[in-house]
Amino acid sequence: MKPIIGISLRITNAEKYVEKRDSLSHDWPKLIEKIGYVPLLIPNTLSDIPSFLDEMKVSGLILSGGDNLGDDILRDNTEKKLIDYAISHSIPLVGICRGMQVINSIFGGNVRLLDNATHVANPHKVNLNKKFLFSTNSITVNSFHYNVIDFSNLGNNLTPFAISELDETIEGFLHNTLKIFGVMWHPERNPTSHSIELLKKIFSSDNK
Repeated sequence: MKPIIGISLRITNAEKYVEKRDSLSHDWPKLIEKIGYVPLLIPNTLSDIPSFLDEMKVSGLILSGGDNLGDDILRDNTEKKLIDYAISHSIPLVGICRGMQVINSIFGGNVRLLDNATHVANPHKVNLNKKFLFSTNSITVNSFHYNVIDFSNLGNNLTPFAISELDETIEGFLHNTLKIFGVMWHPERNPTSHSIELLKKIFSSDNK
């Protein structure tokens, strides 16, 4: 049986209906299958998330991107529980864009809002300093965010491994002792070999 990777969902308003819905880009299930895992979508309205994850026997977790921390308290609470679960069960967790910002907040950090579109639809290089995650010193990543993390607002026990060449903001970090990672780019959007390499290493058996 292939390992199962759980992924959080954004909350959206349904057009022409007065209701909220959980949603996820189609890119994510395709990428998770491509790296050899089974995707598990985690609803925001579950009454007992830890029991659900226990029954599904998840091997790792992803906090998906889209929207901002604080936009919906239901999603915020769900992702807090996913982080708690990853820590208590010693399984890998990676935050993508907003997900990285959520992790940073949990560990006492915050974000700075840019007053320009430097990081919006502007692919750029990031310099790398953790060779066990990549086999190169720099890669080009996509970029779709206004919130940035600086060294001055980085959370406790988080170590940067990817720094933007644009403005030296932090584009990737890992926790010093826990199996927790974050990246500001979106590996699921037109995934490169580097994005696939990153996720495979984070969720590999060597990291569990």
